[in-house]
Amino acid sequence: LCHKENSLTATQAINYLSSRGVTKSDILYWKIGYALDGFYGDRVIIPSFDINGRLDYFVARSYNRNKRKYLNPPQDKDIIFNRLYLDFTEPIVITEGIFDAIVANNAFPLLGSTLKENSLLFQTIIENNTPVYVGLDGDAEKKAEKLIQDLLKYDAEVYKIDVLEKKDIGEMLKEEFLEFKRNAKLIRNSDEALINRIEAIY
Repeated sequence: LCHKENSLTATQAINYLSSRGVTKSDILYWKIGYALDGFYGDRVIIPSFDINGRLDYFVARSYNRNKRKYLNPPQDKDIIFNRLYLDFTEPIVITEGIFDAIVANNAFPLLGSTLKENSLLFQTIIENNTPVYVGLDGDAEKKAEKLIQDLLKYDAEVYKIDVLEKKDIGEMLKEEFLEFKRNAKLIRNSDEALINRIEAIY
């Protein structure tokens, strides 16, 4: 999708990505492509690379509304999505979906699943003592609360990014998300996590 001249199908994929706020720079950085036909036809393909630069997963998102939105490969999701580009010496942002991660910086998408304590990402965060910004969508408060509680058990430095109710991070401008991140709350213990949840409700 980074060629100067693209086919009609590529243009459709680019137009879809543009509607999601994905720029040419994002396409290049994330190495986003598309599938013309086959099982993943009419879908943009967002690849994941391990620490050695090998492809270990990908997300296939339809830009044709008549199809199921996501088709991911039938393999274990216990990977660190795009580990090649993540810096665990800097704060990491945990988001819900891939387009949320594109908006954020140094971010990992949960891909709709929870983050288990024995997962590769969780263990890497704890081993590196990496500060974590939990940036799930506004309608995923329970999932965010569980993640924060689990991280606090290991004395992790955790910040909660409070977005507007049911606000999709993937629909934000990067500058807008950065403002939410700057206002993130440091959660020191379980009591503060509970207070933060109550404040989010009211």
